[in-house]
Amino acid sequence: EDITTNRIKMSKPTCNREGCGKECSTLQCPKCMALSLPAAYYCSQDCYKADWGVHKFVHSGAELRKNLYDGFKFTGKLRPGIVSPKQKVPDHIAKPDYWETGDPVSERKNRGSTPPVVHTELQIKKIRHACKLAREVLDIAASAVKPGVTTDEIDKIVFNETVARNAYPSPLNYKGFPKSCCTSVNEVICHGIPDNRPLEDGDIVNLDISLYYDGVHSDLNETYCVGNVDEVGKKLIRVTEESLMKAIETCKPGTMYRDLGAVISKHVHANGFSVDRTYCGHGINEMFHCDPSIPHYAKNKAVGSMKAGNIFTIEPMINEGIYGTVHWPDDWTAVTKDGKRSAQFEHTLLITETGCEILTARNPAQ
Repeated sequence: EDITTNRIKMSKPTCNREGCGKECSTLQCPKCMALSLPAAYYCSQDCYKADWGVHKFVHSGAELRKNLYDGFKFTGKLRPGIVSPKQKVPDHIAKPDYWETGDPVSERKNRGSTPPVVHTELQIKKIRHACKLAREVLDIAASAVKPGVTTDEIDKIVFNETVARNAYPSPLNYKGFPKSCCTSVNEVICHGIPDNRPLEDGDIVNLDISLYYDGVHSDLNETYCVGNVDEVGKKLIRVTEESLMKAIETCKPGTMYRDLGAVISKHVHANGFSVDRTYCGHGINEMFHCDPSIPHYAKNKAVGSMKAGNIFTIEPMINEGIYGTVHWPDDWTAVTKDGKRSAQFEHTLLITETGCEILTARNPAQ
């Protein structure tokens, strides 16, 4: 397939083939034009042919996306972008049981079969360290959040920083998830897939970071303003974090897991927002997700009470408008039913003899 000649009226772009860098004039990928993708220019037919083995994946992703979303009614303004190929974790890094097949076998076999684990000192030490690493990765990724940066670029930062710590990014291939973190923009409640959409001034974005190190997982997330966010958006973020911290304040031996939802809901409803009811906090250890399940809404039916040595997440997802979830056809992206924004914060917690320890806490200097 020859590349199409197309007149360029602006400054000359550089060749799309990595490592070339030459200026181009009129040669453009015809497949990108046909799929209404961003223009990909080449300095010569030779560079186009040399780049084809990599560049073709941009086309296949676009074609799949077009077929997948044909006729789908989006609830808000956000649209899916192009998802780059899955990255390969180096061989020397220890991996969870699902890394190759996507099937979390141990999690699937054990969920619901045992009460929340009272962890040993060794397990606690390992999880505490994994949480410290995850906090480091989140803070580095968050520093890249600004208008014009794509969530795919943020995902690459997460991948590189996780691997640099000899850890595995827990979301990668978990039940087939294609990326190293979740990036949830505006109306996305959770599980947004990083893609090539640039963040825009006024967006809000949640970065959800989990990593697997020394046989255990860690998990945390925060929501950030992108540039200049309106006052309602800022309030939504603030109230969401406050609701998490109010729930954490009640965590100690004897607290019923079901009571956390009432604490969160009271604060959220008083500020005019709603609590998502689809997703829960969860236990975490050698398994990415395990008991207990922790709903964030009032009058839930969570089972059991906290015991010293329990480790779990609380991660309320708070909506600007009504509660109610719609899933995109990618089977991951969960969005608000009314298309309004959603924010989330998450910590991994350890119940101690007298209260709780926030294993994913920010550095006191922050």
